[in-house]
Amino acid sequence: MSELSRDLADLVWLVPVLPLLVAVLVGCRVLFGSAAGDGAERTTAALGELAALGAFLLLLLIDLSVLWHGWPGHRMFGIWFAAAHWQGSWSFLLDALALPVATLSALIGWLIVRFSATYLHREAGFHRFFIVLCLFLSGIQCVLLSGNGLLLFVGWEMCGIASFLLIGYAWQRPVATGNALFAFITNRAGDAGLLFSLGLAAYWVGSFEWPALLAAALPLVDLRVLVLGFAVAALAKSAQLPFTPWILRALEGPTPSSAIFYGSLLVHAGVFLLLRLEPMLAQLPDVLAGLLLVGLLTSAYAWLCGLVQTDVKSGLMFATVFQVGLMFAAIGLGWTTLATVHLCLHAAWRAWQFLLAPSWLVLTRDRPAPPPAWLRRNQWLYTAAMQRFWLDKLGATLLAAPTEAIARDVRSLEERFIDRAIGEPGRGQPILPERPLVCADGLPGRLLASASEMLQRVENRLLLRARGGVAERLLREAGRWLHTLEELLEQPRYLMMAVMVTFVVIL
Repeated sequence: MSELSRDLADLVWLVPVLPLLVAVLVGCRVLFGSAAGDGAERTTAALGELAALGAFLLLLLIDLSVLWHGWPGHRMFGIWFAAAHWQGSWSFLLDALALPVATLSALIGWLIVRFSATYLHREAGFHRFFIVLCLFLSGIQCVLLSGNGLLLFVGWEMCGIASFLLIGYAWQRPVATGNALFAFITNRAGDAGLLFSLGLAAYWVGSFEWPALLAAALPLVDLRVLVLGFAVAALAKSAQLPFTPWILRALEGPTPSSAIFYGSLLVHAGVFLLLRLEPMLAQLPDVLAGLLLVGLLTSAYAWLCGLVQTDVKSGLMFATVFQVGLMFAAIGLGWTTLATVHLCLHAAWRAWQFLLAPSWLVLTRDRPAPPPAWLRRNQWLYTAAMQRFWLDKLGATLLAAPTEAIARDVRSLEERFIDRAIGEPGRGQPILPERPLVCADGLPGRLLASASEMLQRVENRLLLRARGGVAERLLREAGRWLHTLEELLEQPRYLMMAVMVTFVVIL
């Protein structure tokens, strides 16, 4: 590899860092009050566009260097932390899977940033949107370019947080915050699978690096358990059965976030993870069969539900889930190259469709096509498709409702015990009716107030009873004794006695 190619590959860490720096910078501008007015919007949008364009151009240059000098491969940049038998590192894997998908994602991200600058003009949350969007652009590049599972998990969580914040973009609306909570809870199940597999990788393999992990010679039973955790994470993030309902609720966010998150990039993160694990999956035909089955069932579910949709974004979302299900089926059949090409083409096409969705009613005057006659005749199937096979209610019952119940119980515990034990600012009660200004709340506050009351009583008895108090009498008596002793020591006979005693002691 030439010097130029190596130098470009050594700068790949800038791809996720540039959007992250812009997110921090815009956040500081909002925090210090310098992001106000239309001029501030132009500055925020320009910073976001510059970071997205810089990441895209850098990846494009690396891609061009590959044509002459080959794939850069695994690049190690430093140690994050280390333990006795394993370590977490900052590393990137620039291979035939990561670079094309990352370059396309950077291009789509740059176009979405440019679109958002106009689409969200004079919105109350304009700067907040760009902060979260830049956070997502950084996270998705960590997922795609990561050289180890830990860095992928960091990007995975950054994308999840950004998704939660943009689904609840209109936080004043209970529907938006409820949908954001539902999506967040559902995706935590997938995150648990990812953490489970990373823990097994540390214990069994002793490394999180993809080259070491994919080349590890594990027993098939251990390998199957390891892969299943990753598979659960992929199913949840890509909204495959049984985790599909969350992605329909995610459409509550603004159109640009729907386009980049659930139309083109985030929804394909699970597919990308499975493509990264292709050497492991090739050893597990039963897991591949399971992925094939889940992909086909998800595609059938999305196809039936899509036939009865009457709004543009819901129809596009079910079409997206249908295509992603086909990608899972292709991976289950071992057609990973086809799945990669399908991923890239679908991401570009679906991003354009979602961005066009707000103008669809202007572009067409036709009514939505009615469901086909065979579906209308089958009353049970038609009802099930209209109700989305009741998966949404099932997810709310099994995931959202228990989580909300736990949250209510914790809140009740806090109000009835913790707040009363430690107190709350501004809720103190007077300790004594005759002194209403002395207030305390909670056990620590009442203990301090009681100690203060005791010290006040001591002070009152000893010092604050004007002339003749106990302390004053004791001090005056001690003063008289000291004055008498001083007069005795000043007499010559006692002074000579003191000198003689001193000489005796010295000799």
